[in-house]
Amino acid sequence: MTKVINKSKVAAAIIGLFAIAGSATVAAQSVPELQSEGQRTTAADVRSQAKIDSLYEQGQELLFQYRGVIDEYENLKVYNDHVQRLVDDQNASLASLQRQIDGIEGTKQGVVPLMYKMIDSLEQFIELDIPIHKERRLERVAGLRDIMEEANITDSERFRQIIETYQAEMDYGAGLIAYEGKLQFQGEQISVDFFHLGRVALMAQSLDLKNGWIYNNETNEWEALGDEYLSSLTKAIRMARKQTAPDLIRLPIYAAERAQ
Repeated sequence: MTKVINKSKVAAAIIGLFAIAGSATVAAQSVPELQSEGQRTTAADVRSQAKIDSLYEQGQELLFQYRGVIDEYENLKVYNDHVQRLVDDQNASLASLQRQIDGIEGTKQGVVPLMYKMIDSLEQFIELDIPIHKERRLERVAGLRDIMEEANITDSERFRQIIETYQAEMDYGAGLIAYEGKLQFQGEQISVDFFHLGRVALMAQSLDLKNGWIYNNETNEWEALGDEYLSSLTKAIRMARKQTAPDLIRLPIYAAERAQ
């Protein structure tokens, strides 16, 4: 009986050992699995954190871009307001210029007839004046009439040339002037030096200095000059050409006699 019990105890002990061994085996197998699971969980946490960090960075970048857009919008608004003010000012200037242009068109209607009158008066004056460069002056008047009929010339340019011609006419009436030319006298064409003292007197002297002539303002004809004036006329011509110093000279003046 005792032996049977001992055998049973031995068997129970053996079974117990197997049970302990089995438990140890199971335990030994669970630890690696738990470690692996823990690693997977940690890796998942790392990936999740990385996604969170990425989303956060994207959110910060979008916020930065949004603030940049807001700033750009404000700058553009200020610039657009500035440009609008410039446009408004330009429109006002254009409107003012248009009013001036409209006024100029009305003024031109009065300026054009005035220019024709100025040309007519100038031509009449030259015909009545002593014949200083008469052909040249009449050619200048003819040129003024030509430009009045040319469409490619502006009214302002026409008026400028008319004023210049009037200025040239004024210059003929100042100072001592001498120039070479041809004199028609008694059907003969003579090469002479012309001399005029403004519009007071017009004279001529042959190039050999032996003959002289004076223009008679009363008869509008040339007359022979007395020999007593030839040397004075020679000196006057040289004075006009700045070939000698200014000095007193004695010459006949028809205009002075008529003025009396």
